[in-house]
Amino acid sequence: MVDFFINWAANVPAFAVPFALAALGLIVTEKSGVLSLGAEGYLLMGALAAAGASVVIGDHSLVAFAVGALAAAALSLVFALMAVTLRANQVVAGLVMVFLAQGLTGLIGTQQGWTNRPIAGLDRIPLGPLADIPVLGPILFRQDMLVYLTLPIFFAVAYLLSHTMVGLRLRAVGDAPEAADAAGTSVTIYRYGAIIAGAAIVGLAGAYLSVGVAKMWVEGMSGGRGWIAVALVIFARWQPWRALAGAVLFGGIEALIPRVAAVGLQVPQYFMLMAPYIVTLAVMVYANLNKSTERRFDEPRGLGQPYLREERR
Repeated sequence: MVDFFINWAANVPAFAVPFALAALGLIVTEKSGVLSLGAEGYLLMGALAAAGASVVIGDHSLVAFAVGALAAAALSLVFALMAVTLRANQVVAGLVMVFLAQGLTGLIGTQQGWTNRPIAGLDRIPLGPLADIPVLGPILFRQDMLVYLTLPIFFAVAYLLSHTMVGLRLRAVGDAPEAADAAGTSVTIYRYGAIIAGAAIVGLAGAYLSVGVAKMWVEGMSGGRGWIAVALVIFARWQPWRALAGAVLFGGIEALIPRVAAVGLQVPQYFMLMAPYIVTLAVMVYANLNKSTERRFDEPRGLGQPYLREERR
């Protein structure tokens, strides 16, 4: 039982990172008042681009991560054009991005011969003697590079949102775009920037799926994680650290699925596969049953509402 727990807990961080980064990217975008439902598409684009970069240039994980993030950011420009410039319905625009990415990544992956092609990927990095500590060593000190970088990324984004003028203006654009515009802040520029930056972070999560976890590109490999990230943002009330805690919860559930199969427990396979989505439904119900007055203010008040200066009152 102890070995089961250690092996399970040691794999939780790798399963949690895609949820955490995807949710963080959505928070960055939605803090500007733009509702982003395209996480599933950005994950796919990031995963494909990172895997393709690894196939083309070889074992250069940092470059692959950068390519994955940039590819998702480039795709997000289409969404920014629809949602901010053309003021299209943001729900519809987000869904369009998911279907566009699904078709585009499938086409490119098949044409380039990247599907199911193994790549070197990331290896775990033992942190010296710390990795040999009983129980804690395998769990905390034998992870890969991006697991170690996730906490600094969260610190940086949380600090930027809460303690800088850029973060203050971004939140002002999301809460009261008319007031922000009257104060001289460009709503369009900040919303474009938030969409691009948020998509890049989600693309990094997708790159980790292909380069860090699967070590290959498989069509549709995001597996619904983008939709879970959307629910996770609502559960976290748009707070980065709560999103990280929720990501660890979902990562633990996903990490449990292969461990249960490995030890031969007689649990229906399809029940285990649908477990993350059952928890997602439970999280959504919990989040809606616990909407206190204070928590409601965490949601950007301009979320999902297009803004045009000429309509300012």
